[in-house]
Amino acid sequence: MARTAARLPDGSRITDYISLGVVARTFPRAQVDEVLERTGKTSARQRDLPAHVVVYYIIALALYMQASYREVLRCLLEGVQWLTERNVEPKVAVRSSISQARIRLGWEPIRQLHDEIVQPIATRATVGAWYRQWRVVSIDGSTLDVPDEAENKEVFGTQAQAPGHGETAFPKIRFVSLCEQGTHVLFGTRMAPYTVGEVTLAEEVLPVLKPGMLCLADRGFYSYQLWKLAQGTGAELVWRLRKDLVLPREKALPDGSFLTTFYETPVDRRKGRNGILVRVVEYTLEGIPDAEPIYRLATTVLDPNPAPAKELAALYHERWEIEGAFDELKTHLRGRQITLRSKTPDLVIQEFYGLMMAHFAIRGLMHEAALKGEVDPDRLSFLHAVRVIRRKMAHFASLPPSEEVRIP
Repeated sequence: MARTAARLPDGSRITDYISLGVVARTFPRAQVDEVLERTGKTSARQRDLPAHVVVYYIIALALYMQASYREVLRCLLEGVQWLTERNVEPKVAVRSSISQARIRLGWEPIRQLHDEIVQPIATRATVGAWYRQWRVVSIDGSTLDVPDEAENKEVFGTQAQAPGHGETAFPKIRFVSLCEQGTHVLFGTRMAPYTVGEVTLAEEVLPVLKPGMLCLADRGFYSYQLWKLAQGTGAELVWRLRKDLVLPREKALPDGSFLTTFYETPVDRRKGRNGILVRVVEYTLEGIPDAEPIYRLATTVLDPNPAPAKELAALYHERWEIEGAFDELKTHLRGRQITLRSKTPDLVIQEFYGLMMAHFAIRGLMHEAALKGEVDPDRLSFLHAVRVIRRKMAHFASLPPSEEVRIP
């Protein structure tokens, strides 16, 4: 759904909040070097493209999806010369050297850096990020096209089309993310071949949940094992349920919800073993075209006082915020109908996590601007922020940004 960009205070623009090296401030050089050391990827000798430069280059690739490899490198080196030696004219490597540098680095340090830094960023002052005392997050999945190379097709697979139409033109990857609803930060992300289902990927993503979070999920994610896994993190859950689940009303509650018990198998239900007590909220959406006859939510919040049924029903429909975050990633940052550019599976993985890190850097910038303007980060234009960063990156000064610098 299109949004009208909220205004910051008179006389200010989002460009005012761009400090030196948006990407490098989000991913500090010291932490980059630490991850490279830990993964054994530190450059053994001085190269035209040292490992730490390649890390920033991979993130920059996501900001300039329509530009050539060499043009992105030129923009990065000219704009952020502190990545290399001072007073040395940047040397733009040939395409083959860039590819070799990316292969040397691999995808492991990029994913590790992503996992360590890409986390929820909302503060108590962030508008729209909280439901009562809980940080609201959601989980969902999507896909991305990758280049039509034999190795990519073999490793990642393709999507079958209608009978008689063969397969899709490009191999695909599937990914599942958690999304901080108030900031659109995508975190805990895992990717896999298209043939791997979202529920399988969710087994790797859900352990990232923490106490103090409240996680929303669609009915496609429900299973006894996934619920148990997610509940074990200490986070609260509000998940939609399939209509075929047997949910006896064990205890009616004052707000119209009721308690019931999840069992893994019918045998467990008959014997009353391994049950998980949950609260169920049932409701309808009157006057909404194409609404289903009834919606059912399950939650780990058993007491209706801190989370009344009507509020949970309204809160669940904010789950669609994650679709907006995916649209930012796939349409505004990557570009409509543009595939990832890497031609081998290892570099696809590397590029994918670079894309996620670039999205995080932009969303971090927007969050700071929103805090300054006391507005909901959702209401700022993501596309405008991307354009500003692309325009300004090549004009940053040559001094390294401090990771301590923040918007005053």
